[in-house]
Amino acid sequence: MEITRQLTEEFLTCCKLSKNLCEKTLESYRSDLNCYLLYLSQNPDGSIMGFVSNLSAANRKCATIKRRLACLKVFYKYLYRNDRLANPMLQYEFKLRGERTLPRTIPVYGVKKLLDTVERERQTKATSFGVFQTTRDMALIDLLCSTGIRIGEAAAIELEDIDLKSRIILIHGKGKKERLIYLSCKQTVDNLKSWLALRKTYPITHGRLFVNRLLSPLSLHAIEDIFGKYRDIADINPKATPHYLRHTFATNLLANGADLRAVQEILGHSSIAITERYTEVTTVRKIKVLKRYNYRNNI
Repeated sequence: MEITRQLTEEFLTCCKLSKNLCEKTLESYRSDLNCYLLYLSQNPDGSIMGFVSNLSAANRKCATIKRRLACLKVFYKYLYRNDRLANPMLQYEFKLRGERTLPRTIPVYGVKKLLDTVERERQTKATSFGVFQTTRDMALIDLLCSTGIRIGEAAAIELEDIDLKSRIILIHGKGKKERLIYLSCKQTVDNLKSWLALRKTYPITHGRLFVNRLLSPLSLHAIEDIFGKYRDIADINPKATPHYLRHTFATNLLANGADLRAVQEILGHSSIAITERYTEVTTVRKIKVLKRYNYRNNI
């Protein structure tokens, strides 16, 4: 049986319904499978090894190749379990080593500049739509800065998940894992209250916290666009994405002395090894240690 677009769509539908994967993961799977289909259309007798060689020849990053192999592993496992096709992935064991990149962050002054920019925009809007838009954006971006949640998690927040009296929000994380996040910043709570009060004045028929101009749930792409808009106005790193705020949040927790295990739980990481990446970025702690303990300072 040939790998066809119909099979990939069937797989993606299964992932959406049974695995509860976020929109961004499904898009990533779709992109990787489309790349694989293109390779097979150009190389009818192509193999997994040939696909990897093709990616390497195109100078794809190691992380990209690993991700596409991970996608194919899940895809062929699905086909095999449903008696559709043999699993060629069982023939290979890839050990790819690439550059170890550190999480990208935004300096604290850059985050303040971002928040000040959103607030300034809110203060200058006079139209009802302008007030609606900037009040929502302030609540959204402040929430991302204050909690380090993923944009998919922010988009999935329901009104029933929020308890502002206790400053607690229930977050629906990856793999159907839930966790509670405490809002430690009063300003973040106030911005959410302002948005919730304004939201009540609109005829919204669903429970999602963040909505677009049509009153439909805000998509991941829309959140990325909102962040990009204020990032450019604030004139901070043009390469920054909303995920930089998550990295910044985690890095500063550790730099200020937070326990690694606690940070893992707050971020919703499945493995503490993922959280440990942020210790490489916490230069503030390294500077303190070297200033205090480096023997060379006293010679």
